[in-house]
Amino acid sequence: MTVTLHVCITCRAGEPVVDGQPVPGQRLMAALLRHPDPAGVVIRPVECLSACSNGAAIALSGPDRWTYVYGRMEAQDAAEILQGASAYAATPDGIVPWRERSPIFRKRSIARIPPPLASRLDES
Repeated sequence: MTVTLHVCITCRAGEPVVDGQPVPGQRLMAALLRHPDPAGVVIRPVECLSACSNGAAIALSGPDRWTYVYGRMEAQDAAEILQGASAYAATPDGIVPWRERSPIFRKRSIARIPPPLASRLDES
């Protein structure tokens, strides 16, 4: 099953915007695209993850999985982000055991969001 790595390409990460220069979110996206996508992971740019004070931000999501939002990511984290995304994709529910998580995923988590329960609520 395919999961999505969302990358906020508008994240400024507290840096001033310099005309003609990419913001940190754009630099992160470019760095991620220089690597091959991990199996089962699709990388998608997004306009905003509303984690501006924690930028550059990313999120991992997939059907029937927990969604995770991470911040303070930088272009040099690309390989480790992709390693973490691969581990996420390999789980049935998005929960990677703590000790198996990439260090940046253990230390830079902003939020963990449960999978939607709509289908379970419809059954009642």
